[in-house]
Amino acid sequence: MELRRRIIPIMYAFVLVFTMLSVQPQATQAEILGLQPDSPENVEMLQQPLDDLDGEIEEAISEKVMPGAVVLIARDGKVVKHDAYGYAARYVDDDFTEMDEPIEMHEDTIFDMASISKLFTAVAVMQLWDQGHFDLDDVVADYLPEYDTEEKEEITIKQLLTHTSGEKAGPSQPLYDIEGTRADLLDFTMAEPLLNEPGAEYVYSDINYITLGVLIERLTGERQDAYVEENIIEPLGMGDTMYNPSEDLKSRIAATEEQPWADRGLVWGSVHDEKAWALDGVAGHAGVFSSASDMAVFLQMLLNEGSYQEVDILSDEAFNLMNINWNTDYPGQDHGLGWDLNQDWYMDVLAEENTFGHTGYTGTSVVASPDLDTMAILLTNRVHPTRETVSTNSIRKKTSSLTANAIYAWDAKNMQRLVESLNKKEEFKDETVARSLSLHLKAVEHYENTGHSEKVRKHLAGFNSLIEYHLENEAISEEVYETLLSHSDYLVNQWK
Repeated sequence: MELRRRIIPIMYAFVLVFTMLSVQPQATQAEILGLQPDSPENVEMLQQPLDDLDGEIEEAISEKVMPGAVVLIARDGKVVKHDAYGYAARYVDDDFTEMDEPIEMHEDTIFDMASISKLFTAVAVMQLWDQGHFDLDDVVADYLPEYDTEEKEEITIKQLLTHTSGEKAGPSQPLYDIEGTRADLLDFTMAEPLLNEPGAEYVYSDINYITLGVLIERLTGERQDAYVEENIIEPLGMGDTMYNPSEDLKSRIAATEEQPWADRGLVWGSVHDEKAWALDGVAGHAGVFSSASDMAVFLQMLLNEGSYQEVDILSDEAFNLMNINWNTDYPGQDHGLGWDLNQDWYMDVLAEENTFGHTGYTGTSVVASPDLDTMAILLTNRVHPTRETVSTNSIRKKTSSLTANAIYAWDAKNMQRLVESLNKKEEFKDETVARSLSLHLKAVEHYENTGHSEKVRKHLAGFNSLIEYHLENEAISEEVYETLLSHSDYLVNQWK
């Protein structure tokens, strides 16, 4: 009887603890374990589109769009593709004179991330918001006396983050031509006259983020690189991410551009952006170096709404504020607090209202889709050995496109999801187009479920005829037609 009296309370306590744990929100594997390599099939992605990306990148390299690249694609916290192509360093000058011993690109090559550095600045700013240092609608002049002028006194912190402050794109003079300390150059930059009235227009501006970098430094008493390292890089374990890489890392870093106008020679291992270089390599708009693996950790933290491996970088509220489109007054310039939103010019079909990303002038780009729990990272050294090269926008978009193919062409049900996404973006003439496509795909789904491969192929052929009919009747655009056709082709190949 005494033993029974002891056992019952113990069992009750065990049940109570188990019940409490069961009702708590369950962390995902990606949140706890971090990113893990896996096969595409285990996250319902097709292998073929990911393999086809290899040829697209090799072709871009052969056309001298860039000397080399690294790609990393992940879904549900699983890395399904991580490959390197071409060369990290190939030329000694802007005449494309070949090095005696070019350095091949590797999966762990470190890149100058250029304007993707702005994401680190934005996260740092929102960490300070989390700590209660300011409200987003506070005027900058409350914290930086340089903005306490008749022209700039109404600019808010949110306007700096969303590129709606009225600031010009950049300083009126090259900062490396101006004598003085880093503080002097920052003062010069913040004193630049405005281009527009605050809130009147969207203008992508490095001055906005240089100023945000100053805000971080004034509020924390630390230079931005020290703050970012202590509060973002180290907690996330991003060992290949830094400002101002040490000389011993040079062989692992992708070379960039020859810059004789700044008397720099071939820039390799030092920040490419001349403004950041003049600011001792540390600025709010540029200066971060990183690898694809490290950037995947950073993006996964954001996809997890601010946490990674049980380390909290941002609160849920801060992340949600960052992922709101604050630029509804500027159609086509959707922007959160730090990153682009819904930009199909490089996100392609992955672009949705909450898809976030950024590009960098050196040839870098990152895209993350919360709806699909997917990221697509393309890092290139397209400015090596000169910025006067073919735009990387095409291969950026192709990377996103083939990532989307791998997801949406998994089966007919996923293709229905694609149709819904396109319909939401108003890519069809009217609702009847979306309805006809969805009904046809439901029939395909039925035959997939019953394993009738011949009927799957037959109905997908009918789907192709249907989208051709809609194209001929101007109910869909050529681009939408090609998107749907490519997905259909990938899907039918599975049933041959």
